[in-house]
Amino acid sequence: QVQLVESGGGLVQAGGSLRLSCAASGRTFSSAAMGWFRQVPGKEREFVAAISGSGGSTRNSDSVKGRFTIYRDNAKNTVYLQMNSLKPEDTAVYYCAATKSSGTWYWGTSGRPSDYDYWGQGTQVTVSS
Repeated sequence: QVQLVESGGGLVQAGGSLRLSCAASGRTFSSAAMGWFRQVPGKEREFVAAISGSGGSTRNSDSVKGRFTIYRDNAKNTVYLQMNSLKPEDTAVYYCAATKSSGTWYWGTSGRPSDYDYWGQGTQVTVSS
């Protein structure tokens, strides 16, 4: 069983930065794709960014391109989301997610929540105007 624990959320002014971290348990972390999603009350969970197990492939949603960067440190079993130039519309609960480990996810990424098997508890990010 994989456990994911997010940290780094908080309150920041518009234009500021935050870095989210997601620590994962499990010995096959490097063969799992990781993703960040976010959700606001009353709306569906939204894809933010994803990274392959190798770290060589990433994808971002159009809404965060040029502002957010996903990266990972497989030696620490941790994935990060660096968020710059934050906007009030970035306010949400941010969730870390992991796929099962496989060759597919070592190289690939996905923006679909249904491809992810493990989820963290979420961390609140609030951006004030």
